[in-house]
Amino acid sequence: MSAVIDDHGHGGHDEHAAHGPAKGLMRWVLTTNHKDIGTLYLWFSFAMFLLGGSFAMVIRAELFQPGLHIVEPAFFNQMTTMHGLVMVFGAVMPAFVGLANWMIPLMIGAPDMALPRMNNFSFWLLPAAFSLMVSTLFMPGGGPNFGWTFYAPLSTTYAPESVTFFIFAIHMMGISSIMGAINVISTILNLRAPGMTLMKMPLFVWTWLITAFLLIAVMPVLAGVVTMMLMDIHFGTSFFSAAGGGDPVLFQHVFWFFGHPEVYIMILPAFGAVSAIIPAFSRKPLFGYTSMVYATASIAFLSFIVWGHHMFVVGIPLVGELFYMYATMLIAVPTGVKVFNWVSTMWQGSLTFETPMLFAVAFVILFSIGGFSGLMLAMAPADFQYHGTYFVVAHFHYVLVPGAIFGIFASTYYWLPKWTGHMYDETLGKLHFWLSFIGMNLTFFPMHFVGLAGMPRRVPDYNLQFANFNMVSSIGGFMFGVTQLLFLFIVIKCIRSGPPAPAKPWDGAEGLEWSIPSPAPYHTFITPPEVK
Repeated sequence: MSAVIDDHGHGGHDEHAAHGPAKGLMRWVLTTNHKDIGTLYLWFSFAMFLLGGSFAMVIRAELFQPGLHIVEPAFFNQMTTMHGLVMVFGAVMPAFVGLANWMIPLMIGAPDMALPRMNNFSFWLLPAAFSLMVSTLFMPGGGPNFGWTFYAPLSTTYAPESVTFFIFAIHMMGISSIMGAINVISTILNLRAPGMTLMKMPLFVWTWLITAFLLIAVMPVLAGVVTMMLMDIHFGTSFFSAAGGGDPVLFQHVFWFFGHPEVYIMILPAFGAVSAIIPAFSRKPLFGYTSMVYATASIAFLSFIVWGHHMFVVGIPLVGELFYMYATMLIAVPTGVKVFNWVSTMWQGSLTFETPMLFAVAFVILFSIGGFSGLMLAMAPADFQYHGTYFVVAHFHYVLVPGAIFGIFASTYYWLPKWTGHMYDETLGKLHFWLSFIGMNLTFFPMHFVGLAGMPRRVPDYNLQFANFNMVSSIGGFMFGVTQLLFLFIVIKCIRSGPPAPAKPWDGAEGLEWSIPSPAPYHTFITPPEVK
């Protein structure tokens, strides 16, 4: 009997469950380990980033010169729609959830996420949801062609038949997000190491806690609005049809009540990551920790009362225009506090500029440019001119590309040594940064000019006067896109080889994640660490 027990303990399945990953494909399908699930999220996100990027390449190819007609106008609209949906819900959000899964338990000294099996389920919903959504491109009538904001009646009365599958995909993605958020909240509130008070948590954990509450608050609203669409299409209701007593503007109110907090969901985790990276490479503690926490909470609160700034031109009452205008400008205050704190952290620090720091500094500068154009759009009378032009495209790509995407790049380079146990190639990392930085600015800066000159967005052709800037934009876009293959190469190279990484590869880095070996063991903090 004892021999059997002995054999089972050393060679059997239980040992793998206790000490290391299972072998083969099923390890990934059935895993409940936060590091495995974080890795799955990150790889899925990168795949969606390349897919959404290839859709963007179609857009930029069509707009390379006026009158090219590379693709049908109807297909162009499917590309703009799918690019937005895949990038927002498939690339940016899962990347931050992957970072959360990997890093939050390590940062708070938890053995894993609080709800590991639900964690597995919330990941595997995503490949299903996006397979369904992308498959609509091959259905009769094509994929969604109504813009990533899916305004009714384009998404109801005039939608392609495939819209039903799109609605179901959005539901699955939303369920995944809600479950992921519940998991993050339960983990942070219940599994912190002894001594790790809320105000001792790293800011990445704080920003994710607040982001998770935002997700739980607004994802059901998105589910509600797409369900109303489904009812209008198939069940005879008239939520968004004026003919039946509904109103298309109702759609915009409900959608943007979700949509505005959503853009903060995509940026707050990046704020948290940058708040870890800048102090590490400035070799001094973050300036104004407490104000950063309160600023994050203020941004989250304000995000719920500004949705009308997307709707200045639909004919809301003057008092509404004024309220949304001033409330939107108010968001610049906590955001300005953050930028001030980041700059103050760097002030008189002994700075070095490794790749994570380059991306973090570019984040601060370029995100601020996006913030300034956002303030311009917040002015109702000015927005009458800017609305629906390329100026808006320039604005939110300056927020999302250097904001969310550069934040993800910075985080990846910062934590890669901890994940893989190897140092990445610093020269290639810097090359990736500079090519991305130049490509991104070449792509999106000219859009400010054509937008101010009146070039409308989501149109596959344009007046000759916009030709030069569009060619520059397209060249920049192709440059940025190709550069991301270099990033893929750097990551794979780092996984396979490279100088062994110490437990703490960055001089100024602080936090529990640097107290464990690199690569991080499969199970960490089985006994919680003591936090002084």
